Amino acid sequence: MSLAHSQRTDPRSPRQNQSYKFGPTNVIKLTLCEQSSALLGNNTMKAFTALLVATLSAFALSSAPAKIQPAGLVLRNGNIYTVNDRQPRVEAVAVKDDRIIFVGSNRDAQKYIGKNTGVIDLKGETVVPGMTDAHHHLEGVGFREMTLNLEGINSLEEFLAKVKERVNQTNAGDWVTGRGWIETFWQPPVFPTRWDLDKVSPVNPVVLTRADGHGTVANSAALKIADIDKNTPSPFGGEISKDKQSGEPNGMLLDAAQGLLRRHVPATTLADEERAIVLGVNRDVSLGWTQVQDPGGSYEEVDLFKKLYAAGQIKLRIYKAVSAPGAEARRLFHDGPIIGAYGNRLTVRTIKLYADGSLGSRSAALLAPYSDKPDTSGFLTIKEETLQPILQEALRNGIQVQTHAIGDRGNRFIIDEYEKAMKTVPKAEWKTKSPRWRVEHSQIVNPADIPRFAKLGVIPSMQASHAIGDLHFAPARLGIERLAGAYAWQSFIKSGSIIPGGSDAPVERGEPMIEFYAAVARKDLKGFSGAGWHPEEALTREQALKMFTIWAAYAAFEEELRGSIQVGKLADFTVLSADIMKIPEAEILQTRCLKTIIGGEIVYEAK
Repeated sequence: MSLAHSQRTDPRSPRQNQSYKFGPTNVIKLTLCEQSSALLGNNTMKAFTALLVATLSAFALSSAPAKIQPAGLVLRNGNIYTVNDRQPRVEAVAVKDDRIIFVGSNRDAQKYIGKNTGVIDLKGETVVPGMTDAHHHLEGVGFREMTLNLEGINSLEEFLAKVKERVNQTNAGDWVTGRGWIETFWQPPVFPTRWDLDKVSPVNPVVLTRADGHGTVANSAALKIADIDKNTPSPFGGEISKDKQSGEPNGMLLDAAQGLLRRHVPATTLADEERAIVLGVNRDVSLGWTQVQDPGGSYEEVDLFKKLYAAGQIKLRIYKAVSAPGAEARRLFHDGPIIGAYGNRLTVRTIKLYADGSLGSRSAALLAPYSDKPDTSGFLTIKEETLQPILQEALRNGIQVQTHAIGDRGNRFIIDEYEKAMKTVPKAEWKTKSPRWRVEHSQIVNPADIPRFAKLGVIPSMQASHAIGDLHFAPARLGIERLAGAYAWQSFIKSGSIIPGGSDAPVERGEPMIEFYAAVARKDLKGFSGAGWHPEEALTREQALKMFTIWAAYAAFEEELRGSIQVGKLADFTVLSADIMKIPEAEILQTRCLKTIIGGEIVYEAK
């Protein structure tokens, strides 16, 4: 007997003429009522029927399509890359308040346009999710604009001429400070010395920081004020470089040794810091950044951010880490995180540590000596006995950790320390089950250590522009063999990692198109790539876009909030002058930001 025949003849089956009709008229035909009334009685049956009708009516109303509310802003006629695999490209987006309420076609977007809706006709312009710089020293970018900017100088003579020009504009005895020099293209490519600076500034103390921030050159006047001479020992985690013949300091101070001098430089005022933040923010939004992740700093900066947000002077989203070890980290452990303040614009939930120095200054900790200076292999800048209590407390308090590590020894050291802390603290005591600890830079990693990142859930936060700048000196520092683990983006991804992309501005210029180009081209800005530079480690354009959108959001615990163009997420968009997913590599560098939209508000528009 077939199932259909069985159901028709079984007396337990519903009667054949029973039917249900749900619709706007709320008509219900229930021939079961004839049987039910006999069993329940007329009055009881009337109550039952009324309840059933009410229930089904409510169901019918809830099933009716909701009335579409007009959007506050609609972007249409665009070439929109969503970074959502289910809907990768669309024509239009609708926004209400600070959230995305529609993603799709021009035709369907029309439904969201009311009499008060702002409409932007993109005319085919390219839109990507609001771009994020996952490693960006915001205040430093502002101060670079305020002090002597030494970027792009190609010779010692040009360097000294620019310093002399500033000294001539400065009162006798006042300090001259600046940043951004790098000796890579100088002939010969050697660090400047105190005696070089003395030629152009015999009286004014001069302190000039290398682009990477890990080395500073000072003149004799500055060294004298700091009481640094041939008898001054190098501090742990730093080095006072000295002339081999005389033993006198040559003016170069590396990493922790910089602190011996900086404490004597006149402190910046709060007004200076506030101005630097505003300058940095204005520059960033003009380039298309909608969030920066600012590694390290103080609660003094956090308070300035709060003041500026409250006054409406800044709109950029900031994901802030405070420096560790020390008072700032202790305060974060005690007070707990700040998450999503000022309309999801300010989060403070991370501490920033340092494991070593930089490759350019030869202070990055290597497993073997530098190829171009065999008497050193760099140095670590923190001890295990200092680090472990901090890491373990961070796990118990739900605080994210990010640690600067550049050399292969520095990276192995911090991965070892992360792993030790994670094994020491029982998982039941972890306040955040997925702590998403980060290693900032992860520049030179022994290939054997690369899979350990994904295994531990540690995020390699990397800066593509370092690879295209360092290619001019990294082979000399490391030798060809160690380049196999240098800037190894695809190797990390294939091992299961995601890579949030940053710029490390003001170490680098901090421009999203340079970073995107560097990731996909793996060549310098003139198209050069040297021998042994592993072009197979370059990223696809889809991967590169994820670096500065959804992967950066994940590194900040915000992948459900931002990082892709999807309904319900924050309405952050970067509008570009060209289709960076298709144009030739070199043209990426000519691409400009046309509009920056944060939370549905146009915060920058190119003239």
